[in-house]
Amino acid sequence: MNIQGKTVLVTGASRGIGRAIAIEFAQQQVKRLILVARNHQRLSEVACEVKKYGVDVILLPLDLTQLVEVDIAIARTWKDYGPIHMLINCAGVAHQTPFLESKLKSVQSELQTNLISMYAITRLIARRMVTQRQGVIVNVSSLMGKVAAPTMATYSATKFAIVGFTQALRCELAVHNIKVLALLPSLTDTDMVRDFTLFRWVAPVSPQQVAKTLVIGLKQESTTEILVGWQSHLAVLCNRIAPFVMEKIISLAAPLSRQSKYYLKLKEAKADI
Repeated sequence: MNIQGKTVLVTGASRGIGRAIAIEFAQQQVKRLILVARNHQRLSEVACEVKKYGVDVILLPLDLTQLVEVDIAIARTWKDYGPIHMLINCAGVAHQTPFLESKLKSVQSELQTNLISMYAITRLIARRMVTQRQGVIVNVSSLMGKVAAPTMATYSATKFAIVGFTQALRCELAVHNIKVLALLPSLTDTDMVRDFTLFRWVAPVSPQQVAKTLVIGLKQESTTEILVGWQSHLAVLCNRIAPFVMEKIISLAAPLSRQSKYYLKLKEAKADI
């Protein structure tokens, strides 16, 4: 797909991968960017960067979990600015916690933002894309949507779900000339992950690299999943050929369960017996 002259909506556009995609698309001369995120100040900062490239920018400071507000904002935006040619679902949250220490509130937050909110805005826009008989939907999953990671159980579950959701939509919407694909970055150096305990041997990629890889992938008409970074390609290949080996490697690379408070408490309890 040639993105020049197109109108693109990016969720999670105030930081990280979403921000990088917005700026990269501006450099590629899209016509208009509709930027969605909760933080208006951060969105305004991204808009200043984007406008340097002569691109029209619309800011939608929205909490995607507020479904009624999102519905109204999308309807108004479509009416005022015309059709949206591409949707990039980039908004997401992640909590790194050993499963036995996980909090239901954090689990619900990941499910709501990563899945339900993405589902809702996709439905709103896809229905409108059907009327214009064209469109592209990019769902940002993760390498963890192919290879699950210890201490990231809920996040991995949501990213696996996004891959399945994308595959289902691709089959359903193809008859309406709507292309649906998944972007699967590996660990990316964003503020969301900087407090995480990193996995051994994993070299983070930059948000800019993710954005550039997306642009290249969009130009390849047969592409359905875009992996970012050589480690992602190697991990997916290894998981396909020898999943038991990949699981062992991940276990060695991940923050170990013996470091968790829950494990230590169990160990102390056994020592007192």
